[in-house]
Amino acid sequence: MPGTVLLLAAAPLGRGRLVDAAAVLPVLGAVAPSVLAGTDTAHVVELADPLDPQGVLTRLRAAAAASGPLTVYVTGQLLLDRRQRLPHLALARTTPATARYTALPWHWLKDELRLRPAGTTHLLLDLHADAETWAGLAERPLDSGRTAVVHGRIAPPPGRRRIAEPTYMRAVGALLRGGHRPPVAELHRRALDRIAAELPSNLVLTAPDDEGDPHAALSAAVRAGRHADADRLAARHQEAAVRLHGPASEDALHWAEVRADLAMFAGDPVRSCRAWLGVAGFRLASGHAPDAPAVESAVDRAHHQWGRIEDADRVRELGHKLAELRARVPGRREGALDAVRERLKQLRDG
Repeated sequence: MPGTVLLLAAAPLGRGRLVDAAAVLPVLGAVAPSVLAGTDTAHVVELADPLDPQGVLTRLRAAAAASGPLTVYVTGQLLLDRRQRLPHLALARTTPATARYTALPWHWLKDELRLRPAGTTHLLLDLHADAETWAGLAERPLDSGRTAVVHGRIAPPPGRRRIAEPTYMRAVGALLRGGHRPPVAELHRRALDRIAAELPSNLVLTAPDDEGDPHAALSAAVRAGRHADADRLAARHQEAAVRLHGPASEDALHWAEVRADLAMFAGDPVRSCRAWLGVAGFRLASGHAPDAPAVESAVDRAHHQWGRIEDADRVRELGHKLAELRARVPGRREGALDAVRERLKQLRDG
């Protein structure tokens, strides 16, 4: 099956730049797509110092939807937004004060990859962190999701007036230029050998153990077109989580989110929108802040699915609920609530 590769190199263009992320792209770009992907054929998407987090999200979402193996190479720098203290990947226009709006929230990456089959998604990361983010990683490690196989390193700040080099990813690229991609764990080990002098100060990222993860069975059912089977399996896990932990528990809400995504894959935007609205409502009722990432994500996804509904009655029904939520959860895109109200007005006037 053809593979997909996303090459993402991002760092601020101004004084806040810690690493020359884009310098690695000529090295990786010289590698054959099939070698980058570890497959016979592959499609490669390259993003060099992108400006807009929504544009990166669009490319990431398309890559995550590919049915074959996916490898994401990320080089850049992490920083925390000032409001929620959550890790973001800095983009070209990012400053510490504007991170919430100009950087890519790391949980967006995790959210887009979560329903891919276990073992088919590899993340190779060469990241640098500013001092504040570096200290935060000691308490809250970077979370890339349950199913992605993660390798790489996170380095501390390079020091005043220095711009670091992405030496780990350069090593990966140099190894791949030999024309063969070994198993990713072996590629990672050999790249670490080449930067051994840096490792005592780095956080080394290794793959989690995904054996027995039910998400693999779900993904297999979706790929086979057995959408009803996938939903029944997820429903059983959701019901078990509700019995054990309650309907507003993180486990129960996780499976509600999975079922919302499964409805999307099944081409049922009404069911998906309704499910995402329910998740957002549960989280808000449980005391989550309106700008909490999980709340914003649920409302954004409900909005996205609502936009795909064609039945006017369902548009009206769910649109009024969405408008109520948008009034509390405006999200990061300006005009989201106005867009909902305008579509509802067009239906009334029509």
